[in-house]
Amino acid sequence: MRVFLILSGNGPLVIITSHHSIEDPGLVGKLTAKGIVKFLAYEIPVELAASRYGGHFNVVLHDVAETDDLRVLDYNGERAWTLFHFDELGKEIRHEPVETQHAA
Repeated sequence: MRVFLILSGNGPLVIITSHHSIEDPGLVGKLTAKGIVKFLAYEIPVELAASRYGGHFNVVLHDVAETDDLRVLDYNGERAWTLFHFDELGKEIRHEPVETQHAA
């Protein structure tokens, strides 16, 4: 399992996924289907997310099945944004569809 803080036009969001990377085409497709097409993402260590979210983390984690490999852990942008310090997050990952990038 992986946990990611995603910053998009709709604000911060924390997800749990069984995909190995936020850039996995299957996961990007699912995010796109939810209207998240351009984003910054940071991996959150699973143990850290579990400690910050407590019992709620376990409820969401056990709700992830092979056929449903994306769960929203936190859609409250303010809480998601304030729960983690920048130095606790993984390297920034940028995703922007090619068709939205400016020509050089």
